[in-house]
Amino acid sequence: MKPAPFEYHAPDSAADAVSLLAELGDGAKVIAGGQSLVPVLAMRLAVFGHLIDVRRIAGLRGIEQRGDTVWIGAGTTEAEIERSGLVGRQVPLLSRATPLIGHFQIRNRGTIGGSLAHADAAAEYPAVALALDATVEALSPRGPRTIPAAEFFTGIWTTALAPDELLTGVSFPVATEGQGFAIEEFARRSGDFAVAGACVAVGLDPDGRVSTSGIGLFGLGPTALRAAAAEAAVLGSCVDDIDPADVGAAALADLDSVPSDLHGTASYRKKLGAAMVARAWENAVKEAASG
Repeated sequence: MKPAPFEYHAPDSAADAVSLLAELGDGAKVIAGGQSLVPVLAMRLAVFGHLIDVRRIAGLRGIEQRGDTVWIGAGTTEAEIERSGLVGRQVPLLSRATPLIGHFQIRNRGTIGGSLAHADAAAEYPAVALALDATVEALSPRGPRTIPAAEFFTGIWTTALAPDELLTGVSFPVATEGQGFAIEEFARRSGDFAVAGACVAVGLDPDGRVSTSGIGLFGLGPTALRAAAAEAAVLGSCVDDIDPADVGAAALADLDSVPSDLHGTASYRKKLGAAMVARAWENAVKEAASG
């Protein structure tokens, strides 16, 4: 099928894009790489009278270290993130998650802002943002604002962005000594969305006790989730006394909205998710312990 007719807009600045969103209302939709939106339009699962293309806005692209955070513009492609030495050094979990996204052709067009704004429950970037306590930046006619990742993903393909807000960037904390990171996922085929996956960021103090813990889950609910109960359970504990299988079980114990579809039943996904958490936890701890 082909998309329904629409009017195309290509603003030169984020401010102009926001003005268009405010003016055109619900009939307008932002498009960047189009890797999620174009198939939806082609199948006419959604129809918009106006598309606002933000690819030409230079201020929405780039990767910069800003103090103890790394800022990435919303229009930065996944391929640019994958190639970035700065991201590899300072935000290793994001760097390791990126090659798992689709195929390289998709990463050449897909953007980090598009992935976060689309909020697909099986996508890697939303779970990474949760595990790392990232901060999302948005712009509207009322001015800029920042949204903690923990408050950004609100439901199935929905976020805290207002209809007239544009996602402009995201900031990730820089990795510090004593931290370890890992991401694990199970997909039917390479490049497919994950049936279940988990990413872990863990910090150890000099005595080998868990000082920080972030566990992001994907493919296991209506949106990316954070395993808060499992995180709290391990804080302050000696890492040698923690069984990774127990962490996995705790991360999935309270989930009551695990999807069941042709890729797997809810019970299957929960068992698989627990195994992904356990594996990611074990690998992250090894890295943290090795310094």
